[in-house]
Amino acid sequence: MDIASFRTQFPLFDAASPETLTMLLEGVSEREFPAGRAVLMEESWGNAVFFTLSGWLKVRSLHNQDTTTLAVLGKGDFFGEMAILDESPRSTDVVAYDTVQLLSISAQRFVQALKQDSLLSYRLLQLMVKRLKKTNQRSQLRFQAPAMRVVTVLLGLGQSYGAEVDGGIQIYHLPVKDLGDLAEVSPNDTQKILDKLLEKNWLAADPQRHRLTLVDLKQLQQLSTPR
Repeated sequence: MDIASFRTQFPLFDAASPETLTMLLEGVSEREFPAGRAVLMEESWGNAVFFTLSGWLKVRSLHNQDTTTLAVLGKGDFFGEMAILDESPRSTDVVAYDTVQLLSISAQRFVQALKQDSLLSYRLLQLMVKRLKKTNQRSQLRFQAPAMRVVTVLLGLGQSYGAEVDGGIQIYHLPVKDLGDLAEVSPNDTQKILDKLLEKNWLAADPQRHRLTLVDLKQLQQLSTPR
């Protein structure tokens, strides 16, 4: 991958110097993971930073036999940087929803890039603050109606990772439990909300390809607006 493509694919690097990008690209590795594969196990955090070329993944917390989906990642996103910066253990893993292509950069090389390029460090800080804001916004949704919480999560995924297709914005069709975890709504209620949105034709599902299309964005945005 050349420098221009690297910048275009990953917003983290849009302000990094050509020298920094050259150094990072010299140590990059590309890997493909099938659907359902654990890309990063809890004991592996801190070894590298990963960048998503294609596919959808989830970050989930682990507690005994229970799992909770904490976040969904898509094309252009990255993960693993926090474990490198604070060097503390993680009780989470990252699992591929579908076939995923990733780039990885070793922890040592990534930290070296941050030390030598202040603009890259600043850009990383900006994106981490943006993630924190999203987390805070999600926590504030707890006081809203379940349907609003579910639709807000769907719109957020569409805005961050969705692909424009005929008829709307297409995203990965998350398992009901995972969508419910993100919206903090029970799986049963989440399924009822999805069924209603599909019945109204505000959403369209393609079960074979595991894709969900946000069809009527105007209605969905109105539903996600606090009253």
